[in-house]
Amino acid sequence: MKRNLNFKAVFIVVIILACIYGVIGIPKSWNDVKANFSRNIRLGLDLKGGTQLVMQVQLQDAFKAQADTTIERLKEELKKASIDGGEMSRNDPNSVDTADKIEIDIKGVPATKAGDFRRVVNDAFTDWVLTPVNATDYRMNIKPTESLQIKQETMAQTMATIERKINGLGLAETSVQATGRDDTELLVQLPGVDDPAHVKEILKTQAVLEWDEVKDGPFNSREEALGKHGGILPLNTKLVQSQVRGGQPPSWWLVSRSPVVRGTDIRNSRASQGEAGRWETDFVLNQDAARRFGNYTEANIGNRAAIVVDNQAISVPTIQSRIGDSGRITGASNQEEASDLALNLNAGSLPASILYGEERTVGPSLGADSIREGFEAGTAGLIAVVFVMLVYYKRAGINATLALVLNAVILIAALSYFTATLTLPGIAGIILTIGMAVDSNVLIFERIREELRTGKAIIAAVDTGFAKAFLTIIDTHVTTVVSCLFLFIFGTGPVKGFAVTLVIGLIANVFTAVFVSKTIFDFELSGKKRVEALSI
Repeated sequence: MKRNLNFKAVFIVVIILACIYGVIGIPKSWNDVKANFSRNIRLGLDLKGGTQLVMQVQLQDAFKAQADTTIERLKEELKKASIDGGEMSRNDPNSVDTADKIEIDIKGVPATKAGDFRRVVNDAFTDWVLTPVNATDYRMNIKPTESLQIKQETMAQTMATIERKINGLGLAETSVQATGRDDTELLVQLPGVDDPAHVKEILKTQAVLEWDEVKDGPFNSREEALGKHGGILPLNTKLVQSQVRGGQPPSWWLVSRSPVVRGTDIRNSRASQGEAGRWETDFVLNQDAARRFGNYTEANIGNRAAIVVDNQAISVPTIQSRIGDSGRITGASNQEEASDLALNLNAGSLPASILYGEERTVGPSLGADSIREGFEAGTAGLIAVVFVMLVYYKRAGINATLALVLNAVILIAALSYFTATLTLPGIAGIILTIGMAVDSNVLIFERIREELRTGKAIIAAVDTGFAKAFLTIIDTHVTTVVSCLFLFIFGTGPVKGFAVTLVIGLIANVFTAVFVSKTIFDFELSGKKRVEALSI
């Protein structure tokens, strides 16, 4: 019996030490205690202050890109089948509400090839519905199931890309989630950021990188470029504008529409200082892209190539030699510009542009007020609870108080270990956990009192009281955890924070109210030869 109690005591002490380490680490001074606590306990926007952004994902961009890809694929399939597809074009949805109304028009299909044409479309483009307009013209509309999938994938990819960009900036405790009021809106919370201009610029940058072959240029204006080619761009080419630097007027370049290398081919990128200390962005390509890029650069030594980001030529270098799996993008005016480009390339491109709708800044003073008032409320409630427990249950109330304090320590340590963010609803969850912990102790103590009234010996009454109250405690905690699960699944950020904090507190409460409290009782009773009364 004594050996078993010693084992339980060592286990509890280990848990306490692990919790203390998770909260404050191994401090060397009081300043280290405060610094480690601030670093390990991450505060949310409502407590720390910062910026909240609401943005709308422009889904029409994703549908347009899907239609453009389909047109290119259709041309290739018709070419393989020796069918003249005539002219192909799509409409231009200009709002989120009309995004899924995307249409592809095909004109001039020979009537003699109509059957072959329909067979190719129906076999290779099952996500589209083909409708004949007349004998030679057709229209393709995207299926509702595919439309829904594009919406879901676009929103998921946008959220993931924004999270990678935010993480790349080194911001902590950030949150990216749906607003819940519109399936195209996202809510981004940036604790500690009081000047979001730079972050907004990073987030809205799609960072669609292309390394394009230069066909002609530079031109002083778009009109000059078009005039040289009779007002019509050559087949499979496009015009891009150079990036404006130092007040110089922009120039225009005629480049290939099909890029040699895309941003998705980049495996890694980083900012570095090159010749004369100038900042540049180094990149490494994946294996397949490196092979293609090497063949291209080897065949085009002495020719120009355009590095295009978001349809702007940020650099138009002359190819000096064969380039393999790595290269560099020069022309950055400072470290921040080079680092931002590297961050965007590593994070990937957004599948659709974003439009900012709301921006709210919460001052740190408001967060400090919330922390202070929450702390005061929690302290007042804790003091009242401890006072009542000590008066009503006497020495047994000390047992409950120790379990209550350990419950709070475990909960805070869990938030630290799980890198969870503490918000104002989270503080409400902590306060509610205190109430649940007291409720568990009351159930146990009252059950022990009932057993004592029946005439049982004290040790037997304690054992029976804990055993019978255990099932009731488990029942109440499981039902609450299930409720929290639904809150986490269907709730937004603050509601999820409340649910997570409450679940952690409930799990800790089962440990402290049952295991720790029972161990304390056993220690108290094991040292006495004959127990005649129990202070409860």
